[in-house]
Amino acid sequence: MPRFGASPFSFPDFRGATRRLVFLNLGAYFALALFQLASADFAGSLFAHLAFWPDLFLHGQFWQPLTYSFIHSPSDILGTAFELLSLWFLVGFLESLHSSSWVTGLYAASVLGTAATASAIYGLAHAFGLAINTVPLFGCFGGIFGLLIAIGILYGDMEFLLLMTIGIKARYIALVSIAMLFGQQRMYAFAQLGGALAGWFYILLAPRRGVNFGLGLSERWYGLRNQYYRWKRRRAARKFEVYMNSQGKRVRFDGNGRQIDKDHDDKSHWN
Repeated sequence: MPRFGASPFSFPDFRGATRRLVFLNLGAYFALALFQLASADFAGSLFAHLAFWPDLFLHGQFWQPLTYSFIHSPSDILGTAFELLSLWFLVGFLESLHSSSWVTGLYAASVLGTAATASAIYGLAHAFGLAINTVPLFGCFGGIFGLLIAIGILYGDMEFLLLMTIGIKARYIALVSIAMLFGQQRMYAFAQLGGALAGWFYILLAPRRGVNFGLGLSERWYGLRNQYYRWKRRRAARKFEVYMNSQGKRVRFDGNGRQIDKDHDDKSHWN
């Protein structure tokens, strides 16, 4: 069976989406750690506002689904290191086979899917009068489970080295990881499953090159800019045509503001 990497200790290339996601999470971790050294109360308040609380989100803190995945506990160094190493390995592996935008879209869909599932669980429990303990979501495990599902579905027969020694197929790694969730808070576990489900839907529905919002916005911007310049050219052409006619000289311009050669008739020009 094929194994990933040249040796048991090798990691994928550190580039593109892999580097961006790891650095963003690492930078947020150190920033929160510095805030905690300066003022523990301020760091605690910042954590409470940036982590994902379903009840606070439903009451107006709509930024939390976008921020919670970058929040890590400053006191949990080993847990954060494990998260970031997992992120490096999984994103790097997928990025070696897909575009950076596709992998980034998969990660974002999984993170948002985790938050949406947690909100749905809390909302349904509240609607039916069920008591539920709300726990904050933080860290990038929602995105990690989406990445795991993608690898398990797309490359399920590929064999990886578990604990640096044991060969195990990708699909079984995903199943074991999901089973381990239910040793934690049930709401947290089901929320992570929602992230995995969102990753599965992304695989089915997203274009092969991923969702590239930047490209669409830039194309729209340049299209609007070009339309404006064409309008300015037509307006200048009309003004020049009026001026030349007042001087007894006849000039003509087409609909794009280009001058029509007087030696050619209209028929030859348009053909």
